[in-house]
Amino acid sequence: MYGGIVSELHFYTNPMSRGQIVRWMLEETGLSYDTTLLDYGTTMKSDAYLAINPMGKVPAITHNQTVVTECSAIVAYLAELCPEKNLAPAVADRGAYYRWLFFVAGPFEAAITAKSFGLLPGPDKSASVGYGSYEAVMDTIEKLVAESEFIAGDHFTAADLYLGAQLDFGLSFKTLPERQAFIDYRDRMIDRDAYRRAKEIDNALIAKMQS
Repeated sequence: MYGGIVSELHFYTNPMSRGQIVRWMLEETGLSYDTTLLDYGTTMKSDAYLAINPMGKVPAITHNQTVVTECSAIVAYLAELCPEKNLAPAVADRGAYYRWLFFVAGPFEAAITAKSFGLLPGPDKSASVGYGSYEAVMDTIEKLVAESEFIAGDHFTAADLYLGAQLDFGLSFKTLPERQAFIDYRDRMIDRDAYRRAKEIDNALIAKMQS
């Protein structure tokens, strides 16, 4: 239910994608949802799906007539759908929540991608790059997770889920340095029943796809 109206929530994904982040968030909310699995290069680029996301990428959700793409936007939107789950702080306390959710979606992801593809600018160009430098971004996140159990208040929120998922992915695929603060925070965040349920679902789908 949302605003007293029965909600139609649909999830578009591929289990080997960032859709795993949204799957985890969906399991945290407890909301009922339908799933459409899409394949890279085929159904993900079909006219039907491009009408939902012109980028032809997953994940995406539709909620009644609303379309939401981009992982950070989706997890924030889903948190709003179920306020009783406390996945977002009270409105008056959302400064850190918005700050870090969008820092991870912006500078953090951009710096990791640039590093992975050997595209980091030289020190003389750091002032012109949104994330400044890769080292500054890593140090900022390390300090954040080392000093606080949660990054946006005194309990787990969608911001923790999003950062925890990014660290989980980056540490698993070696796109992030194995700093102890990263490992400890990641381990705290994924020690949740919703994470385990989501992983079980996606791992089963991956196994089926590969069989």
